[in-house]
Amino acid sequence: MRVVVLSDTHVRDRGSTALTERALDELERADVILHAGDVVEAGLLDRLRTLAPVHAVLGNNDAALRGVLPERAELTLEGVRVGMVHDSGPRAGREARVRRQFPAADLVVFGHSHIPWNAAGLDGQWLFNPGSATQRRSQPNRTLGVLDLEAGALRRREIVVVD
Repeated sequence: MRVVVLSDTHVRDRGSTALTERALDELERADVILHAGDVVEAGLLDRLRTLAPVHAVLGNNDAALRGVLPERAELTLEGVRVGMVHDSGPRAGREARVRRQFPAADLVVFGHSHIPWNAAGLDGQWLFNPGSATQRRSQPNRTLGVLDLEAGALRRREIVVVD
């Protein structure tokens, strides 16, 4: 299963922020799309749903989506237990904090910082922040994540530059 992971897209239905052609190409090849918050408005989710099933959580800039998106989510994809939250908190202590928040998760997807993160957590848990495909902020590139899941295993976990 090919999973494309987004966060912090900040796309408004009538705004100038948009996904790049490279990002759209990656999304068109997704079996599932995960969005770790700061979607901002429902139009982007509607568009993503035309490409693949979408699971998303509420971000701190998602006032228009309160009551529509959950603050956190837990799901199983191809036998991999996934936890999702927008803000995992400060870097210091992240691994232990996320393990407490999602004790059964094999993979925890988060966003908020716009800083890509693709690293081991505690006790075999994997932590993944795709960065932002639209607003790089202090990062050198706009990015998203691509995961390949198969038979209960995380086979590929990659941060993809989509400038």
